[in-house]
Amino acid sequence: MGPSYGGPFQSVRRLAQEQVGVGADVEMRMPWGDEASDHLKDWDPVRVSVAGKIVLPFLIWSPEYGRELCAQNADILHTHGLWQYPSWVAQAWKKRHQQPHVVSARGMLQPWAWQHKKWKKRPMWSLLERRNLASASLLHATVTEEAEALRDRGLRAPIAILPNGVDLVPLCHFNENEISPRTALFMSRIHPSKGLPLLLQAWAKVKPENWQLHIAGPDETGHLAVLQRLAASLGIQSNVRFSGALRGNQKIKAFQESDLFILPTHSENFGIVVAEALAHGRPVITTHGAPWKLLEQKGCGWWVPTSADGIAVALDDATTRPRKTLIEMGERGRVMVAERFAWSGIAQQMIECYQWVRGEGEKPPCVESF
Repeated sequence: MGPSYGGPFQSVRRLAQEQVGVGADVEMRMPWGDEASDHLKDWDPVRVSVAGKIVLPFLIWSPEYGRELCAQNADILHTHGLWQYPSWVAQAWKKRHQQPHVVSARGMLQPWAWQHKKWKKRPMWSLLERRNLASASLLHATVTEEAEALRDRGLRAPIAILPNGVDLVPLCHFNENEISPRTALFMSRIHPSKGLPLLLQAWAKVKPENWQLHIAGPDETGHLAVLQRLAASLGIQSNVRFSGALRGNQKIKAFQESDLFILPTHSENFGIVVAEALAHGRPVITTHGAPWKLLEQKGCGWWVPTSADGIAVALDDATTRPRKTLIEMGERGRVMVAERFAWSGIAQQMIECYQWVRGEGEKPPCVESF
């Protein structure tokens, strides 16, 4: 796992780090990969083991990794994501050690995700994932909508509803000059699930004056070329900038130089980049594909239908507002993030869930049984 894997790299890593911070002994295990090995230091103080070359990349199949994980006894096994080899290994681990297994589906059973590449997922569901999830001691969803998607697949294990956390960063100086060019930022994976064609169509419809669109993120499945051709065909290529993957200070700088954040997604279980944008004090436009109704409830953004027209309406509203208004919206979002999404509290609640499935405590308030 590395930054190009998107939200899970941030959420899994930070959860593990904060669990160590509140007293848990955490070890992260993953199959070998160039990006995984390049970012081992980012996991400190979590003990990380990377072992086993990947034989079948589309399944992350690594027999050596499987043998190493199955040999590891632990009080809890917590796996993240579906459809790949770690789900097979989890089945073997449970059979061998008879210890509780917690699964974070990471949005992979949301309606859009369930339909995407269904020709591959349906056989895997029948052969593996249904049994893997049905035998889990606890399922983890980040929002109620994700929990409902798990129930829609017929799963009856208890579900802990815990959001991902976010790190607050020092608030940067805002440019309040109304004349200088302004920037709307998208930052996530360049992938069909992120709805970028809808954003480009909306941008071409609105053509906001004195604004540019900055699209940042690692390209997946060659989708970047599709977007570049679409921008050219819509005649907006001079107002759209593609910058590739941004990390570290480059990522922070992109947030600092933006006035507005947009995530036109088809499907998110949480959408951690929305929380990151709010933590930087930026108002957000996102779609009903992300569970962020809070944006409108707290007055820090727009939550719109997943369509070019829906995005265009919000874009027209946002780009005609004074900079001062957008700054005030961003400040409200930052306060909301600080109150609701602190990592330390989320890590402690997850540990309480672990204790409960081991029969060592009361059922935590975040756990729902239906």
